[in-house]
Amino acid sequence: MKMITAVIKPFKLDDVREALSEIGVQGITVSEVKGFGRQKGHTELYRGAEYVVDFLPKVKMEVAVAADMTEQVIEAIRGAANTGKIGDGKIFVSSIEQTVRIRTGETGVEAL
Repeated sequence: MKMITAVIKPFKLDDVREALSEIGVQGITVSEVKGFGRQKGHTELYRGAEYVVDFLPKVKMEVAVAADMTEQVIEAIRGAANTGKIGDGKIFVSSIEQTVRIRTGETGVEAL
């Protein structure tokens, strides 16, 4: 089992959710986060004064999937979240040792 974490632009969330639904992903967890990467924020003008926005709003998605679906999920997220501009985000993949569904006690892939 794998945990796929993606940090994307907020306006791309619906596109990514639809792309994941099309390939059969049943559940995702979404958090609103702030951060920056290579772009290091940007400068904005507000009431005639410039100020630096260090942390940009992003959306962090977490998807737990069976290991054999990993590449398919990565491609779905990458394709739907891509704008071709700086700040599109990142995808991280990590292993899951154990999963337990609280309601039924199911474990492993069945708990996903």
